[in-house]
Amino acid sequence: MPEFAELRARISSPVFTPSDPGFPDETTGFNLAVTHQPDAVVVAENESDIAQTVRFARENGMPVRVQATGHGATEPYTDGVLVITRKLDRVSIDAQERTATFGAGVRWAAVLAAAAEHHLAPITGSSPQVGAVGFLLGGGLGPLARSHGFGSDYLRELRLVTGLGEIVVANYTEHPDLFWALRGGKGGLGIVTQATIELIEADTLYAGSLVFDEPHIEQALRAWVDWSASAPDEVTSSVALMRMPDLDLVPPPLRGRHVLSVRVVSSGPVDAGPELADPLRQAAPVYLDLLGELPTSRLGLVHNDPTDPVPVWDHGMLLTPIDQDFASALLGEVGPGTEIPVVITEVRHIGAGTKIDVDEGSAVGGRNSDYSLAFIGMEPELFETVLPAFADRVSAAVAPWVSPELTINFIGRTTSPDRVAKAWPSDILNRLTEVRHRYDPEGVFPYGY
Repeated sequence: MPEFAELRARISSPVFTPSDPGFPDETTGFNLAVTHQPDAVVVAENESDIAQTVRFARENGMPVRVQATGHGATEPYTDGVLVITRKLDRVSIDAQERTATFGAGVRWAAVLAAAAEHHLAPITGSSPQVGAVGFLLGGGLGPLARSHGFGSDYLRELRLVTGLGEIVVANYTEHPDLFWALRGGKGGLGIVTQATIELIEADTLYAGSLVFDEPHIEQALRAWVDWSASAPDEVTSSVALMRMPDLDLVPPPLRGRHVLSVRVVSSGPVDAGPELADPLRQAAPVYLDLLGELPTSRLGLVHNDPTDPVPVWDHGMLLTPIDQDFASALLGEVGPGTEIPVVITEVRHIGAGTKIDVDEGSAVGGRNSDYSLAFIGMEPELFETVLPAFADRVSAAVAPWVSPELTINFIGRTTSPDRVAKAWPSDILNRLTEVRHRYDPEGVFPYGY
């Protein structure tokens, strides 16, 4: 193992090793189930220090990995250097060009707030606490997916450090092969330090959720399945079967309940929203009506994902068009009266805009699917055996509707190279591998393809 005193002498950013006070705090991300134990952690304060760190690691034959918020952490890092980018947290808006430029440590909440001041909005993820760059590198499916496509479709430029320790700009004209790969290719391509995205004009949306209590879950779910099949392209929706624990961290109206949350986001006229959602409201008695006009800066309220770090296990897949037989199969596994080990079972309606690639092409996988299915568990003692077995059982029950493709941000916890590879069509995967070797010929950035 090299002496990290040399690295400390080469950069101004803090360097932590396992014996240093503060090391555990710096390695801890959003997912508390994953504890990293690398040889060293660099809390990057600037781009040049990241470049120097990569050069140092390359010279010493060490792998380099990166973390902003830790939402995407699935397996612990046990060697090499972990670069933390959370301090790269500046956001700037160019209202005339309708773009946002932000550092690698920025969360969507900051971009939403800054853009809203100019009556603009990003194509964001469901959680404002997720790191914007990590979301975009994996394509990014959010609450505007059907109306506007993948988040990475709105990338305009990226700055990054390659595996050679070089700082480069990737856009339509500079390193276009790398730009193509970064729009959906996820990891192993470099450490992004800054991103520029296009924004859309939006102040408010008709958005939110309708919550149905356990006796009415089946009626509401079946109504949503039919409703979503004919929903206009401007509408993105999802359902979440939630078995909420009886804990203080859960809002009192949901504490200890088994409910169905139907989420709706329409980019169409706000005054047309009530009529649009009327079939859902009429399907069954509504326990909580949280659907109405919503400022884009508060878009995170639609999914209402946790804001504080928690232990998380998740598993996802994509689906072909679903029907009432699918609803029956899913309800038989996770519906009222069943005992399930997960907190959330979620089905999202995608398609429409997500099926249309950008003109110049991108590395996004999963464009041919119509829905997604995901399971989320939060009890660590169940992560290794109980939850994987549960996911396998439900997957088998809905097998007729499971798509042969995946998308990398929804893949969940896995160490299987075969499963990771399925996140892209074979032609995209082959091209990704070529681009990765071009910019990281020695494999400084480990990744699963």
